[in-house]
Amino acid sequence: MSSIAKIPLTVKGAEQLKAELHRLKTKDRPAVITAIAEARAQGDLSENAEYDAAKEKQGFIEGRILDLEAKLSSAQIIDPARLEDDGRVVFGVTVDLEDCESGEAVTYQIVGEDEADIKAGKLSFSSPIARALIGKSAGDAVDVRTPGGHKEYEIVEVRYV
Repeated sequence: MSSIAKIPLTVKGAEQLKAELHRLKTKDRPAVITAIAEARAQGDLSENAEYDAAKEKQGFIEGRILDLEAKLSSAQIIDPARLEDDGRVVFGVTVDLEDCESGEAVTYQIVGEDEADIKAGKLSFSSPIARALIGKSAGDAVDVRTPGGHKEYEIVEVRYV
């Protein structure tokens, strides 16, 4: 049994990580190697700010490549359209909510940590709202403690898209 925890990702999230990894390996890594070679050609490295900056950037790029490779190798890619639609909120689904106090409608997709973007309506599965929603169905009311205070939402619709 593997001790590495599976990291849930949507299909789109996995594609975004793969695209970033590809760009880092094919564009950013070769560019920083060229920058280091050019800075080295300038001579004295002890006072060469370009060399120091390029080496620092190289360290960041190599670290990010390792991070992305680890995440992708332990990813559990979930396509909500292929899940059995039993109406419950699970990872990957899109949920339409109504704020019980204001009547404001909001829509969120439950996604992985790396995909979360509240402005784009993508909630990390580990966020307080997502944790309150998981396992619930349309018509259910959920109480959520958020950093901004206590909120109550009604689940209007759960979409497996």
